[in-house]
Amino acid sequence: MLDMANSFQDRGAQRFVPLNPSAGEPSAPRGLGGLAAKEVSYDRDEEIYGEGEPSEYLYCVRRGAVRTFKLLRDGRRQIDAFHLPGEYFGLSASETHRLSAEAVIDAKVVIVKRRALETRAMQEADIACAMWRLAADDLRNAQDHMLLLGRKNALERVVAFLLDMDRRLSVAGVMALPMCRRDIGDYLGLTLETVSRSLSALAEKGALSFNGSRQIILNNRARLQAMTE
Repeated sequence: MLDMANSFQDRGAQRFVPLNPSAGEPSAPRGLGGLAAKEVSYDRDEEIYGEGEPSEYLYCVRRGAVRTFKLLRDGRRQIDAFHLPGEYFGLSASETHRLSAEAVIDAKVVIVKRRALETRAMQEADIACAMWRLAADDLRNAQDHMLLLGRKNALERVVAFLLDMDRRLSVAGVMALPMCRRDIGDYLGLTLETVSRSLSALAEKGALSFNGSRQIILNNRARLQAMTE
């Protein structure tokens, strides 16, 4: 793998940007605005960082989507999370990443040096609070994911995933998923076939409908919510 700093230097698309982007684009959480950051473009399926590499940066998705995952010893992939525009990832308590990160689709990611954040956090309470909120969000999401995998059947997992994506992605009632069904299965601990059967079963019940291969309309959110409770 290329050294992270060298890989950034090799990219012609990179540029320094404020961490609080202009109107219409993702904004920084309260307390992180104004930090000098670098914008980097990644192609679909391109690695952003690998497991075991130095955790030198904090990342924010500006456009596109990112998945963080771990490859298991038997070759299977467990996706830990999907990160969408405006969401942060890569914050680590250790000096190396425990997960890998890749662009799900063509993506633009804003990065800021971890050392710069830590230095500012020691001097400014707003920065320290913002970093604490990011860490708390990561912990909450990890707990929710653990409960999803451990306490729900296949159909309930798919429904919970769709409701979460609907909350984060839905525009005018239509949810355009950036990830494929295999990605969804690797996040939910299900096979591709099980994900497809679950979606078909929900469509047959009238709970959702399809508008293209990855555009989904949830026709009855209350009914879907009741299925997860």
